[in-house]
Amino acid sequence: MDNKNMDTAIDIVTTLMTGNEIGKNDKKTKALYEEFNDNSEVYDIATSMLKKMNLSVYEYSDSIYVSPGDNNRIFGYTNDELKREIGVRLNKELYLCYLIIYNIMTWFYASTDSVTYNDYIKVDDIVEITDNILKKSVDELAIVDMSVVEEGSFKELALAWEDLPMVVSEGSTAKAGKGSRIGMVKMTLNFLVKQDLMVENMERYYPKKRFKAIVTGFYEENKSRLYELLNTEKEL
Repeated sequence: MDNKNMDTAIDIVTTLMTGNEIGKNDKKTKALYEEFNDNSEVYDIATSMLKKMNLSVYEYSDSIYVSPGDNNRIFGYTNDELKREIGVRLNKELYLCYLIIYNIMTWFYASTDSVTYNDYIKVDDIVEITDNILKKSVDELAIVDMSVVEEGSFKELALAWEDLPMVVSEGSTAKAGKGSRIGMVKMTLNFLVKQDLMVENMERYYPKKRFKAIVTGFYEENKSRLYELLNTEKEL
C-alpha cells in the first residue's frame, strides 16, 4: 500500500466527516476529488474507512458528500437529540416532522430518478400535501377506538395533525412552533436549512446540492419506513 495514497484517503475521509463536500469545481478540494475518482487505491481505502464508520457516500453533480447511516451514534442523531434539535417534545411530533420531510422529498422527486421537477417549495404547499396524505386516516378517526391507536401509526399522525390549528400567530406573522400546522412545517424547514440541505429566499425553500445528493443516492436503494407505510395506506 502506498503511504501517499493512504494519506490522501485520510484527507478525503476527514474532509467529508467534518461536514464538507469535495467537489470538482472547488479549488480547495479539487485535487481530492480527482484522487477519489481516478485513483482506485485511494477510492477503495476511503470508501472502506467511511463504511466502517457507518457513513454513506453520495456523488452528485461533480461533488461528493457523506451522510450518517442507520443508528450511527457518533455522526447521527438519537431520537431525543433530534427532537431537541427540531424543537419538539413528543414522539408523535417527531414522526410528523419525518412525514413532512418525506413530503418535501416527494415534491422534488416524483420517483427515484434524479430529475428535479419543482424548483422550490412553500409552506402552504407542504401543508396541503400533508393534509392530502393524512385525509383518509382523518376521515376514519370518527370510527376508530382511540385507545388502540398504535404509536407511530398513520392514525396517530392524523390525530396529531387534525388537533393542530392551521396557524397560531402574533399579529399577522405566522411563527414556527409545534402549536400549529404551519408552525410545525416551519420548524421542520428551519431544521433542514440549519442542516445545510435547503435555503430560504422570500418564503420559498430551495433544495441545495447536499439535499439532492442524499435524496438521489438514498431514495431508491433504502425504502424508508414512511414510504412503506404510505404504500400500505394506499392499499387499504
